[in-house]
Amino acid sequence: MKDNASRVIAGSEEWCAFPDLGIHAVKARVDSGARTSSLHALNIRPFTRDNARWVSFEVHPLQNERATVLRCEAEVLDRRTIKNSGGFSEKRYVIKTCFGIGDKQWDIELTLANRDSMGYRMLLGREAMGNRLLVDPAASFLLGDRSDEEISEIYSKVKKNNDGLRIGLLASNPKLYSNQRILEAGRERGHDIRFFDIRQCYMKLDAEAPEVHTRGGIMLNNLDAVIPRIKPSVTFYGCALTRHFESIGIPALNVSQAVSRSRDKLYSLQLLLKEGLEIPISGFASSPMDTDELIEMVGGAPLIVKLLEGTQGRGVVLAETSKAAESVINAFKSLNANLLVQQFIAEAEGKDLRLFVVDGKVVACMQREAAPGEFRANMHRGATATSVKPTPGERKLALRAAKAMGLHVAGVDLIRSKNGPLLLEINSSPGLQGIEDATGKDIAGTMISAVERMCGWKRELSAPPAAEESSA
Repeated sequence: MKDNASRVIAGSEEWCAFPDLGIHAVKARVDSGARTSSLHALNIRPFTRDNARWVSFEVHPLQNERATVLRCEAEVLDRRTIKNSGGFSEKRYVIKTCFGIGDKQWDIELTLANRDSMGYRMLLGREAMGNRLLVDPAASFLLGDRSDEEISEIYSKVKKNNDGLRIGLLASNPKLYSNQRILEAGRERGHDIRFFDIRQCYMKLDAEAPEVHTRGGIMLNNLDAVIPRIKPSVTFYGCALTRHFESIGIPALNVSQAVSRSRDKLYSLQLLLKEGLEIPISGFASSPMDTDELIEMVGGAPLIVKLLEGTQGRGVVLAETSKAAESVINAFKSLNANLLVQQFIAEAEGKDLRLFVVDGKVVACMQREAAPGEFRANMHRGATATSVKPTPGERKLALRAAKAMGLHVAGVDLIRSKNGPLLLEINSSPGLQGIEDATGKDIAGTMISAVERMCGWKRELSAPPAAEESSA
């Protein structure tokens, strides 16, 4: 065993390299508190070569920069269950490759994982350090720093991906976080993804040559897929536009019929009940003459009053007494507004769950807690969000709800009651910022992967594999 005098001293962050993978500079977090080492990798695809297991994967070696993409291949050493920084376990491919730091090189084991939300594209753990390194946590780049000019020169000849899908993002605000993230995720995977304002698109209805155009006369018939992100105020036109794309053979990640269902709160609750799914007791009536019976029907006050057209907590009122409930209901009805009256679940204590479903899987879950002075419906007003692990029953309920609506992408809101989880509502254009921040997961990338599967698209390997791709 080496003594301390023979070991190299590294800082808490250092520039590293993987020459056999073609990665000549990547900034690493050097952490003796972590056992395993990890490299940021996307589009991880297993295949077989010469009767051995291999993986191809893509690496963005530079933090906060997605334009530089390196395509790599390596033989699989193992596939292990690793606990990530959020405390959740996930299966990762393990490879063994040459590692360089300073003027030293040796082979290390490396797990492949999406580290896009982490501070570094590379984590160097103590197993890889062995008896070669000591860490000075107060120092950085003791083994050599890299200037921006050097990094630019190293990666100046990297080719950009140009063999991907043509995807249209149908939405209203290009600056919205969710839309920006979807565009980034699509481009970093090599797709030609573009934003199209729903209100600036128009349709030609013709049996022989149907068309979709955007402002300026640009035809959109050559798209491979569309991702509709339709805000409530343009539901009618957004669904009509999505339906027209579908009619000319361009698939939508969420089909128009499913989006329409989800936007009608009453109809969506009726569909959920038809599938045998549990919701809070709810009441609906047309005439103010039936207000008293409506209040009694849901168990009396306190209760929730919801406008059917409301979104993000708008048009949702907590009525704490029967008198207040009667006043609110009659006030809304005097404006000819359609509303639901719903049972108040006191034991939820101002908390609910948002389960994010993509392509038949719950890919993330967060718990939201209303700010002091607010209640559960007003989650957009200063609420706190934390990553949680849903129970098997909650996961099953969310999947069944998304399937009942016909949604491939859905934000399913649940509330925990003394009788088990209850469905509150389903969002067909769920926001990404809160759940990505809370869970650290690349939800936008998961959505792009769903588009790839929908279109039957797979990226070509940088070198043809010797045998057929495995299903592992």
